[in-house]
Amino acid sequence: MFSSTFQNARKFHQATRQIHKSALKVVVGPQFEETVTSSFASFISEIRPEHLPDVVRHRSKRMILDNIGVGLVGTKTHVFNIIVQYCQDLHVSRHGNTAICSVYGQKGLKLSPTLAAYTNGVAVHSMDFDDTWHPATHPSGAVLPSLLALSELLSKDKKISGEDLLMAFNVGIEVQGRLMCFSHESKNIPKKFHPPSVVGTMGSAAASAKLLSLNKDQCTHAMAIAASLAGAPMANAATLAKPLHIGNATRLGLEAALLAAKGMEANPLILDDVPGCSGFSAFYGDYHPKLLAAPGEQYEFLLEKQDIAFKSFPAHLGMHWIADASVSVRNNFISQYGSFDPSAIQSILLRVPVSKYINRPFPESEHEARHSFQFNACTALLDGEVNVSSFDDDHIYRNDLQNMLSKVIVEHPEDNVANFDKMYGEVALLLKNGDMLIGKCDTFYGHWRKPLSRDSLLKKFRSNARNVLQEDSTEMVIQMVENLESVTDGSQLPLLLQ
Repeated sequence: MFSSTFQNARKFHQATRQIHKSALKVVVGPQFEETVTSSFASFISEIRPEHLPDVVRHRSKRMILDNIGVGLVGTKTHVFNIIVQYCQDLHVSRHGNTAICSVYGQKGLKLSPTLAAYTNGVAVHSMDFDDTWHPATHPSGAVLPSLLALSELLSKDKKISGEDLLMAFNVGIEVQGRLMCFSHESKNIPKKFHPPSVVGTMGSAAASAKLLSLNKDQCTHAMAIAASLAGAPMANAATLAKPLHIGNATRLGLEAALLAAKGMEANPLILDDVPGCSGFSAFYGDYHPKLLAAPGEQYEFLLEKQDIAFKSFPAHLGMHWIADASVSVRNNFISQYGSFDPSAIQSILLRVPVSKYINRPFPESEHEARHSFQFNACTALLDGEVNVSSFDDDHIYRNDLQNMLSKVIVEHPEDNVANFDKMYGEVALLLKNGDMLIGKCDTFYGHWRKPLSRDSLLKKFRSNARNVLQEDSTEMVIQMVENLESVTDGSQLPLLLQ
């Protein structure tokens, strides 16, 4: 009786699977052999090193180096220490002797691949110091930690070359960018969810799938699984929890690829806009996907068309416009009056885009300060710059800074849109003598329209890396990343970062 029921149920299940497959053929149709999802899977599985143009190689290696640097300095933060302890406890209790992957700045500590990716991902975003792209996301931190962990995991059976790492990294970056280009709302400063928690998870899955050499079907399932693991609300911006968004993106994307490699399946139309059944479109209200072209000589990478933004100090990208504008008006003040005198200021007018989560009049923590137009404007006015130490408690709670914050008025001009490609920052000082001084920034140094020079990028990297590495190790990392194509064993890179 039980056997008969089981057999009938099994036949029913097989029949419904066949109906589902037939339905897919109807949806796709003979004239449309490729779906959006399968076109992405084809791209991931078919791309080869010769498809990467020189400009993409150059820009992506700069991204890798910068991301390593911000990850290293991120190991000195409170949130990183919490995560290291948590992952050590979790690893010991659940993962036995699978400790094979390195953790930034933790010599001798090994974790499982997913926990190492998670920990290093948190380090990368712990100070909001990592790169930013347009449409708005932090692309590198969601991808690089998963690839470094995988390079160590796979080294038991084969060596992952630097060329392999570079190619997989670019797969992860390209997938993120293409997904965001399917939505107009993704081009603006986010309101609902933190973009790297969504597209970053997909990028990590795609990059990991490439490094694992998954076939087209497995790449499809890796992305579909990743979509079920994605998402984090913007309400956690400016809190200790925000760095977890990057940690989770890189960890869960890697996990999705590892599950797909073991045969886990998910919806093969996850990236398509299927009526009545939300896939990736659940994240965007105006989602209009398109087939991804096959890689080749005619393919143009998004990183070819637009460079990346690197930050000169650890704060939300929008802060860099207002800081530069503040330095400009401060210099005007000094030029006219000989020195900067905060007591001469009656009021400070900031003209910035509407973006609620970075409009914080009196921040009460380093994380709120990193997301405060007011704090960064006033810090730049007082000190002539914003830097890593600007977010220490003794700087945040200074009396002269608090006095200056009380003078700030915020305006949102209609032409100043919440878009990293179009916004500007403007600071106007109304002085007690009736004079008004104005500073404005349309493009800060480090923006994709005004990229950091090699010297500036190396200066930032060395400054960040010295928190963990000796000088000789720092220079070895620079040499390895800048000559990644010639590296025969990519697993040596994470070993240098302990």
